[in-house]
Amino acid sequence: MSYSAIWSENKNLNAVEKTKLKKDGLDIINEIIDKYSKTGYESIYPEDIGLFKWAGVYEQKPKNGYFMLRVRMTSGIMNAAQAKTLADIAEKYGRGIANITTRGSVQFHWIKIENIPDIFYKLKSCGMSSFEACGDCTRSIVGNPLTGIDREELIDTSSIVKEVNNFFLLNRDFSNLPRKYKISISGSIYNTAHAQINDISFTPAIKTVDGEDVLGFHVWLGGGLSSTPHLAKKLNIFARQSDVLKITEAVCIIFRDNGYREKRTRARLKFLLDDWGVEKFESKIKELTGPLLKSGIDKTVSWNASYYYGIHPQKQKGKSFVGLNIPFGEITARDLAELASIADACGDQKLRTTLSQNIIISGIDDNAVPQLIKKNIFTRLPIMPKNFLGYTVACTGNEFCNLAIVETKNRARQVTSYLDKKIAMEIPVRIHFTGCPNSCGQKHIADISLQGGRIKTKDGIKDAFTLWAGGTLEGCGHFAEKIKDLTDADEVQFILEKMLLFYKKNSLPGENFTSFVNREGIDRLKNAAIV
Repeated sequence: MSYSAIWSENKNLNAVEKTKLKKDGLDIINEIIDKYSKTGYESIYPEDIGLFKWAGVYEQKPKNGYFMLRVRMTSGIMNAAQAKTLADIAEKYGRGIANITTRGSVQFHWIKIENIPDIFYKLKSCGMSSFEACGDCTRSIVGNPLTGIDREELIDTSSIVKEVNNFFLLNRDFSNLPRKYKISISGSIYNTAHAQINDISFTPAIKTVDGEDVLGFHVWLGGGLSSTPHLAKKLNIFARQSDVLKITEAVCIIFRDNGYREKRTRARLKFLLDDWGVEKFESKIKELTGPLLKSGIDKTVSWNASYYYGIHPQKQKGKSFVGLNIPFGEITARDLAELASIADACGDQKLRTTLSQNIIISGIDDNAVPQLIKKNIFTRLPIMPKNFLGYTVACTGNEFCNLAIVETKNRARQVTSYLDKKIAMEIPVRIHFTGCPNSCGQKHIADISLQGGRIKTKDGIKDAFTLWAGGTLEGCGHFAEKIKDLTDADEVQFILEKMLLFYKKNSLPGENFTSFVNREGIDRLKNAAIV
C-alpha cells in the first residue's frame, strides 16, 4: 500500500470505515480459505461478514448460513471453458441455478462457507475470480458485450478493458474506497454500457489533432442510481485510447482521498462531484494526469438498452452472432453448460452476457445458423421471445436479498405472462422490477418500472409496488417519473394493462413508449393508470 489514509483522523467515520481501518477488505480472502471454511458459519465474526464482499460474497437472506457469490466479469465476455466451470459451480453448490445481473455478472445462491475455497479454486483454474465483485472497490467493468465483433463499434475496447481491470484487481492502493467504483468503457455508437449511470464512463468520440482524426473517448463522471439517482456529467475532456487507464486511476485517487466517509448514503462519487462541480473535478484530474485534450465530436448515436435478440451479422465476413433470452436472468446449470458446448462446437468459443440479463453466442458460421437455432434449448431460451417476457428485468428480490422488501422474479413471471396473453405490441416496452429503493433492478431507466414496498390492506400487510414511467439513457438520459404510489401487487398487472392500451391507442407510428410519455406528458399516463 503506497498511500496514506488521510481520513483516518476523522472522528465522524461510519462503522464500516472504522472496520476497514483495522483490516483491509482483501485480507478476508485468505481468512475465508484458511479459517472460516474450516471453523464454519457460526464462527464468523460479525464485523468480518461485511468484509466478505471483497471476496465477492454476500450473506444471503435469511442469514442462516448461506451466501451469494458473484463472479467478476469484464464486458460480460467468457470463454466456453469458463462458462462450463460456472455451470459446474451452479450444479454442485448453487442448487442448479446461476443468475445474470444487470451489470452482466454471474452469481450463485445457496453457497456454504465450507465450499467457497473450492469455488475460488475452480474460478482461478479457468482464469476467473469473484474477488472485488462486491465491496468498496472497483467493481466489474461493464462494456460492449460485442466488442471485437461489432460492426457498429468504432473502437475494439477488449485490450483497454483488460488493462484497466488488471490494474485495479487486488490493488491495495484502491481496495479501501468510500463506496463502490463502477467503470463503463465502450466503443459502440449505441451506448451499450449505460454510460450515464456509472461512476466513470468512456464513450466513443473523435477529434482532429494536428490535422489528423483521432478516435478516442469522451469522459462521463458521477452517475449512479439507488435511492438518490444521478445522471453522469460529461467532462470537457477527450481521452486518447492510451489515456483511459490514467484518467480512471486519477478519478479513483480523488474519490479515495476526498470522498465522503461519514454517511454511507452520501459516500458515492456522485455526491463529491455535485459538491465540487465539474470544473474543479476536471482540474484535480489534470493535476494527476497532466494536460488532456478538450472534447471532440461525440459519436454515440442512440441507446439500444443492451438488447440483441435474433441473428445478426458480425464484422467478420461469414460470421453471425445470436442473441437469446434468459428470462429474468435465471439459467439452469444444464442450460448454461449446453450453451457453452454450442459456443465451443459452433461458435468462437465465447458466450457474452448483457446488461439486460441475457446471453449472446458469437462467431457462428452463417450457413450453420439455420440448423443451430432448431435446437431444443432455444424453445426454453428463445432468440425471439415474447415481447413482455423478453423485455422485462428483475432484481434478486427478497427471496435472497437482505435489502429487498418484496419478491420480484416470480411476480415478474406472472405479470409478463398476463400481458403477453392480453396485448400484442409492435414496439417492445421495457419493464423493470426492483425489490427496494436501492434499484438493482434499475427502475430509473425503464419505460415502466415497479419498486417494491409493503401496504396495509383490509386483509393485512401485503406486497405492493410504486409505479414509474419514462426512463431512458437516450441522449443525456432521463429518469423515470412516479406514476402511482404503493399499489397492491396483485393489482399491478391490470394497471399496466391500462397504461399499455392507452399507449397503443394514442401513440404515433414507430413511437416508443418513453417518447410517447414525453410527448403526451406524465399526467395523462397517470390518469390512464387510475383503476
